[in-house]
Amino acid sequence: MSCIFCKIVEGEIPAQKIFEDDRVLAFHDLAAQAPTHFLVVPKEHIESLAETTAEHEPLLGHLAATAARIAAEQNLTAGYRTVINTGGQGGQTVNHLHLHVLGGRRMTWPPG
Repeated sequence: MSCIFCKIVEGEIPAQKIFEDDRVLAFHDLAAQAPTHFLVVPKEHIESLAETTAEHEPLLGHLAATAARIAAEQNLTAGYRTVINTGGQGGQTVNHLHLHVLGGRRMTWPPG
């Protein structure tokens, strides 16, 4: 059975898409935690950042570069936060690697 992000990638579940290419999909988070909150997910199912290997390095770079490009397109010129939650204690709730981009307000520290 596919996870929810795989179903979004496959088009089985609708999403408010921002960007898509052959490796990643970006879409607005339904449970937004900031005025701008979107996710960038690899189309390949990878459980978490902890499951990545050296072969994933080009994909991880593409994930980050895509997040930066979309943040600029979303006018997050004053700054933004990128987050990859990993594992249960890290706050990961969907077991599919994904990068959060949050912006449009001042971020506080520590984050959680």
